[in-house]
Amino acid sequence: MSSAQPSHERLARRLGLADAVAIGLAAMIGAGVFAVWAPAAQAAGAGLLTGLAVAAFVAFANAGSTAQLAVQHPESGGAYRYGRERLGPWPGFLAGWSFVIGKTASCAAMSLTAAAYLAPPGWQRPIAVAAVVALVGVNLLGITRTARVGAVLVAAVIAVLALVVIAGVAAAATGSTALGATYGDAVVPPFAPGLPGTVYGILQSAGLLFFAFAGYARIATLGEEVRHPARTIPRAIILAFVVVVVVYAAVGSAALFALGPRLLAASDAPLADVVAAAGWGWAEPVVRIAAGVAALDSLLVLIAGIARTGLAMARDGELPAVLASVHPRSRVPHIAELAAGAAVIVLVLATDLRGAIGFSSFGVLIYYVVANLSAITQPRAERRIPRWLSIAGAVGCLVLVVTLPLPSIVAGVIVLAVGAAYRLASRAVRRRLTQ
Repeated sequence: MSSAQPSHERLARRLGLADAVAIGLAAMIGAGVFAVWAPAAQAAGAGLLTGLAVAAFVAFANAGSTAQLAVQHPESGGAYRYGRERLGPWPGFLAGWSFVIGKTASCAAMSLTAAAYLAPPGWQRPIAVAAVVALVGVNLLGITRTARVGAVLVAAVIAVLALVVIAGVAAAATGSTALGATYGDAVVPPFAPGLPGTVYGILQSAGLLFFAFAGYARIATLGEEVRHPARTIPRAIILAFVVVVVVYAAVGSAALFALGPRLLAASDAPLADVVAAAGWGWAEPVVRIAAGVAALDSLLVLIAGIARTGLAMARDGELPAVLASVHPRSRVPHIAELAAGAAVIVLVLATDLRGAIGFSSFGVLIYYVVANLSAITQPRAERRIPRWLSIAGAVGCLVLVVTLPLPSIVAGVIVLAVGAAYRLASRAVRRRLTQ
């Protein structure tokens, strides 16, 4: 009996509406907004903004389903909890497994991204490890510390993104040739509206861009720590989502209008190139520092979300029971936090995660398939959005999954198979022990 005791410990409800919105914004406005535009432009070309609109619609459907479910299930775990309660243990497990594994890889990518922007060559992996250790320490102090640090960082990043948008408008208006030093004799072309050769390119760009929208799930995974969750969680999800859609539309438009599809697709640091196109060389270091800060901000809240999903799965016996432990003072799942941090450090030291965006998108999209299917099962009395929107969200997620780059799909399928094998083996062991 003692081994099961941690599963009965509850997290403290300390987060208000502003805290929850800050965590959602910190999760969404992260390193992705600085890095995702180039691969998305490679896929969609001049149809980048169409891909962004598709990603935003699918994300909106997912946000509505998530908010609706969170009212009825205000506990840690997000779609893992929803799937388990409404669809059964297997869908819930696959949602939780997809989230934990995919977001662990995302954490490693975020820490490496921050180090690439902020650390000199040769020091990037040690700095990435140090960042993980420091941010796990912040999370261990308590969830309100996570929210406060996240709010400060996201405010600074939004200010820099506003600078990028202004620079993009200036570059597009003047037809600046300031990028000549970077691209030889190339000039910044005017934006030419149009679509790429295939719809597949737009859908693939939408799948990649969806990576940058997925952070509102972090609000739901923290549901057990939000005050008045039935009211606060839906409002926080919608508020955070609306802010992010506006920010991404402005930044994506500025990048596309300033650089054009060809230069945007070729850029290693697209937002730094936007300010360079305006001739604002002084702003390039600011943008690079902001990219590093944004990556650290995302890393902070991603680790917190992974730990809460691990906590929920451990409570149900899907992961080792020790992960359900809650610290008596800070009231956070400290063992799960430490385990998540250790896993991220292993990946940072052992793996090159340049393909992490595609892999993470696979896991997150599967996670939201389960969330939308769970919302479809809710009766009329519990519904806050029409059922057709949840159906559209589930179908949209599946469409975006199959249009992701093939290596991401293969890796994702392998991860799901490993998770299923783990669950079957662990259940078999438990049955033998109880006989």
